[in-house]
Amino acid sequence: MLALIKTIQEVISHWWSKFALQTKLMAAVTLIVSLFMSGLTFWAVNKIQQEARINDTRFGRDLGLILAANVAPLIAEDNLTEVAQFSQRFYKSTSSVRYIIYADEKGRIFFGIPYSEAQVKNSLTIERYIKLPKDYAKNSELSMVRQHITSNGEVTDVFVPLNHEGKYLGVLAIGINPNPTVVASSNLTRDVTIAVFISIWAMVILGSVINALTITQPIKELLLGVKNIAAGNFKQRIDLPLGGELSELICSFNEMAEKLETYEEQNIEELTAEKAKLETLVSTIADGAVLIDTNLRLVLVNATARRMFGWEHKHPIGENVLHHLPSEITVKLTKPLYQIAAGGKLENQRFNRQKHLETEVIPEQNEFRITLTQPAQHTVCILLTQVLDQSKENVKGIVMTVQDITREVELNEAKSQFISNVSHELRTPLFNIKSFIETLSEYGEELTDYERREFLETANHETDRLTRLVNDVLDLSRLESSKTYQLDSVDIGQLIEQTLRTYQLNAKDKGLQLSQEVEKNLPPILGHYDLLLQILTNLVGNSLKFTKSGGKVTIRAYPLKSKSNAPEEIPLVRIEVSDTGIGIDPEDQEAIFDRFFRVENRVHTLEGTGLGLSIVRNIIDKHNATIHLVSEVGVGTTFWFELQVYQKKSHSLEMSEVESPLAPKTQSNSNNVAGLFS
Repeated sequence: MLALIKTIQEVISHWWSKFALQTKLMAAVTLIVSLFMSGLTFWAVNKIQQEARINDTRFGRDLGLILAANVAPLIAEDNLTEVAQFSQRFYKSTSSVRYIIYADEKGRIFFGIPYSEAQVKNSLTIERYIKLPKDYAKNSELSMVRQHITSNGEVTDVFVPLNHEGKYLGVLAIGINPNPTVVASSNLTRDVTIAVFISIWAMVILGSVINALTITQPIKELLLGVKNIAAGNFKQRIDLPLGGELSELICSFNEMAEKLETYEEQNIEELTAEKAKLETLVSTIADGAVLIDTNLRLVLVNATARRMFGWEHKHPIGENVLHHLPSEITVKLTKPLYQIAAGGKLENQRFNRQKHLETEVIPEQNEFRITLTQPAQHTVCILLTQVLDQSKENVKGIVMTVQDITREVELNEAKSQFISNVSHELRTPLFNIKSFIETLSEYGEELTDYERREFLETANHETDRLTRLVNDVLDLSRLESSKTYQLDSVDIGQLIEQTLRTYQLNAKDKGLQLSQEVEKNLPPILGHYDLLLQILTNLVGNSLKFTKSGGKVTIRAYPLKSKSNAPEEIPLVRIEVSDTGIGIDPEDQEAIFDRFFRVENRVHTLEGTGLGLSIVRNIIDKHNATIHLVSEVGVGTTFWFELQVYQKKSHSLEMSEVESPLAPKTQSNSNNVAGLFS
């Protein structure tokens, strides 16, 4: 039972909570007014009933006194027949009397209308009494009035004492019926009041239900729909069984939602396509791209950035970027990232060429150059840029652009080193030439003929050295430019013969054996005669320079045997320049093709510009080939390269532009020893 009552209370409470404040106030006012009017009506009915009760009491008392005065002498004479006849006539003369009862001094009923003692005794053989107060006989001069409720209304009971000649004979009880007109009007008023009260609340409840169905509920549904639309849920629809007054508005809302959903689908398709384009673009750019939000969580990382930071096998999306960056970057970027995410701007920090830290103010972007050791040592340039909203006021994220500038750093260092070396190499012969010329100019008359001739020969020698240096620099510059060379058929035998003739006397003067080992019927090769001649002269010249007296320098040329019988395979000819010189240290083999490289601690007295092998390597690159070496300190060195055999269909081929080797690649065998060539 308690559970049922609690359930009903919850249902009523839930139902009541759905009503708007205006409806609740209207219901409260209606309740107060209806209760006030109902109370006023019941108060008026009660006043009418009290007035009628007073009138009935007066009428009953007067009627009882008249009847008692007439029957008291008859009762004293015990003339009950006359009492009965008189009472019967009196009873029939008015409809207001309900009953007349006579009782003796002990309260025993001995006669009554509409029944009599004889009838009672004959039918039931019982005696009836009127229960009166114990002290009623002592106050028999007073009449007593009371009311009791019957099925026909409230009956007024009037008790009048029967006294005759000062003697108390008993009591007369008369029942007075209520006034039928008053009773009818009171009942009608009460019924009308109750009906009006019920009607008012029925109308209120019905009005509330209608209001809830036609106005309140649609408004709530509309409010909920507007909130969902504002939240981006364009699938929201309002479907009410009763359209009510807001039916047109509801229809318009549903149409608006359908159009917004259509627009959203179109926008999603366009955004998806644009996102795919953007992701494709970001994934294919050469630079690393990292997008993070204002909480420094990773949003997007392209493949280049994953490779640079070693994230190939990680899934850092959604995590704090500082937890995954290399330690060198984390140290540099922790403070700047938090400052940028908070909406601040930083000073740009970068390392200059001398690797000193300097600061430049670059608004809205921050550049950092950092050297990483993992997964391999390289230098990166990280550019931090704020992502702002449309108003350009709030920071929505940070774009981190990562560029691998290792090659750039190496090229800048090589360029600086090249300029430094050229300046040094040019300054030395120029200084010598100037010194001897000035000496001849100032003290020429004081010098002997031998001294003057020696000074002139030294100046001439330094001039030749300066000429060679300038020519080598020009040759190297020309080779590293975008100039193309026409490749054609070259007789390798003739090329070797001309090289030998050039250095034969030089070799004889140093006591060296200069020879060739060229196979007979060697096919012509595809190349540029003058450039190939420069290769052989540089290699042979280096070999003669670094081979002691009694040594041997040999030029070899022979075709390579094909590893497969494929008809499309182009045959090759290998050319070698071998000597029995001082050899090359292993630690120097990686650097001997760099410009101006010379191992000064071992052969600093030897002349040279340090550009010969750099020129050789560039010419070999122009022929789409690679220079190799095999060397051992104290035993000798062999340089070799392979060129394609000339084909008739390839006579018009041109040398392609190659990468400028400011930081040259090493073409050497790491298993061999290295030494110095200039």
